[in-house]
Amino acid sequence: MFSLNYKVTTSTCDSEGRLKLYSALQMMQDCSEMWIDSEPAARQFFIDNNMTQLLATRQVEVMRVPRFKEELTVTTSIYEVMPMYGFRNTFIRDAKGQPCYRTWSMGAFIDLATGKLARLTDEAIASLTLEPKQEMNYRGRRIILPKTGGTQLAPVQVMRADIDYNHHMNNANYVRIAMELLPKDFEVKNLRVEYRIAAKLGDSLTPTLYPIDGGYIVSLAIDSQPSAIIEFM
Repeated sequence: MFSLNYKVTTSTCDSEGRLKLYSALQMMQDCSEMWIDSEPAARQFFIDNNMTQLLATRQVEVMRVPRFKEELTVTTSIYEVMPMYGFRNTFIRDAKGQPCYRTWSMGAFIDLATGKLARLTDEAIASLTLEPKQEMNYRGRRIILPKTGGTQLAPVQVMRADIDYNHHMNNANYVRIAMELLPKDFEVKNLRVEYRIAAKLGDSLTPTLYPIDGGYIVSLAIDSQPSAIIEFM
């Protein structure tokens, strides 16, 4: 298990002094990315084979939203690995060790030269440290878009500030864009994100907002094809 320590600072807070979900996602993502340094054999395999891991889906349960100046610990661990996909838990806990956010995610292994799925060898998989699957409410990774009832909204341009070192839009930014479309008083308790097509600099994302029982689904599409589908409940 790999962990990073954080404090809820001014730049990570909303207008009420509470940690922004977008900021919490960035913390989770940073911890998951830095985890590779705790697995030297796997890290070297990725370097030697020009590979990376890209997030394919994430589910988040919001147990409690931390407030300004709270001390937090983010932990991440792998609980299952297949040749082309890996599954992990990433939790954010408060100073008492109580979970504020419980998440699971699936990552895909990608060849950087081709952008296509790549395989880990049996030796690379065997080198990884697997931990027990953490307790949370696991839901499916596929999000089904309603066939009717959606409201299409103004397109959003992918800007330079949205792009990360993989040269596509950072995963947390899809959620940031989608949250701007929700009613101001809507409190997110559960989040699922399915990433389909990586958005790149200059792409135009067309949002469609679907009210569903207990929440909303937002599709962010490139040329009518969903780039990411986000469910808020």
